[in-house]
Amino acid sequence: MSKTFRDWSLDQALLLPPSVHDFVPAGHLARFVVALVTEELDLSAILASYRGERGQPPYHPAMMVALLLYAYAVGLYSSRRIAKACIERVDFMAIVALDAPDFRTISEFRRRHLAALSALFVQVLKLCERAGLVKLGHVALDGTKIKANASKHKAMSYERMSKREAELQAEVDGWLKAAEAADAAEDKAFGTDKRGDEMPGWVADKQARLAKIREAKAALEAEAKAKAAAEQAARENKHDKPPRKPPPSAAPEPKAQRNFTDPESRILKTKDGYIQGYNAQAAVDAQAQIIVAHTLSNNGSDQAQFAPLLSATKANLGRNPDEVSADAGYCSTANLRTLSRRRIKGYIATGRQHHGSKSATAKRPAKPGSLLARMTTRLRRAGHRSRYRLRKQVVEPVFGQIKQARGFRQFLLRGIEKVKAEWAMICTAHNLQKLARTAA
Repeated sequence: MSKTFRDWSLDQALLLPPSVHDFVPAGHLARFVVALVTEELDLSAILASYRGERGQPPYHPAMMVALLLYAYAVGLYSSRRIAKACIERVDFMAIVALDAPDFRTISEFRRRHLAALSALFVQVLKLCERAGLVKLGHVALDGTKIKANASKHKAMSYERMSKREAELQAEVDGWLKAAEAADAAEDKAFGTDKRGDEMPGWVADKQARLAKIREAKAALEAEAKAKAAAEQAARENKHDKPPRKPPPSAAPEPKAQRNFTDPESRILKTKDGYIQGYNAQAAVDAQAQIIVAHTLSNNGSDQAQFAPLLSATKANLGRNPDEVSADAGYCSTANLRTLSRRRIKGYIATGRQHHGSKSATAKRPAKPGSLLARMTTRLRRAGHRSRYRLRKQVVEPVFGQIKQARGFRQFLLRGIEKVKAEWAMICTAHNLQKLARTAA
């Protein structure tokens, strides 16, 4: 007896048109994001920018915000990939209601409202607090290096710039002379009214390269002069004996580098080698791994981000955390003093923790009774039960979820201000995922 199968008819017409609400099941993240945007988030800053505008009606800002937040939450960041998903994936169709925007529309909306989109982080964070996901009992701090939208091979040191500038100038001069000689020969052979006097394309390209190198050199020299002036002013304000060291040089260091694609990104060292990127920072609450504050810099060191992360946490939620843990990259006398002044119980590693070892190797010997010595004693006294051990299980999984689970390993935007806003959107999407699981 033959087996029977369900009917499969691609040409079968539906009696009633389908509803986009039926595209995804109840409790789906797409439905949650749409409800959150339309019922909870304040989009007045975005809506106000359209007042008085003429022309064809744009896509509704609430729909565009929901689309971007959902895309970031499921690991789609490129405007082209988001636009493609709007015509291929039912979860995206349920958000845009079968009216898919073009990738240029998505990109322009994100560019135009980047600051307002990054400001949604605080609104989502407060919703997480209302849902009981944020307690500020223990907050762990850490940073992760993320690639910039630029290749490290497009960076050049000041020393190399000087050499290459001279080489290019000699090449351009030689080619200009050759071009002039060729023009003179062609004028003699074909007459002065014939074409042939244009500069060859390869000469123009070399000239453009030379102009870009000179622009980068000027920027490095300006940075070096500003730094030298600041150091000299600081020395003069101390009213101490004349310094033994010579005054700071206004010339850039030979190894100082500048990237031609994204000049504000920097070469940063990671455990897997060097990248052209930024140092993204996050403060994560231990209750449910909610990001309560974020910062971003182009400096490879984490030390200077400790106080800004604490200040951002208080600004976002109105109070300081009870406890803070951070790795040895944040350890400094100034940061330990910040903890004491803000009355926060801190657990900051004073040295590198070796596997299988109960104590850390200090970066430098601490004076007895100093803040550094007291922190070392606090961490050593608790041993394996130290609150510092919460750090790894609180903040590091968050970076794993962002970089591995949702595939965010490179910024799309360029320039530190735009990259800061992009990092804020990534943190907002992470908190959205946590909030959605609680509401499900």
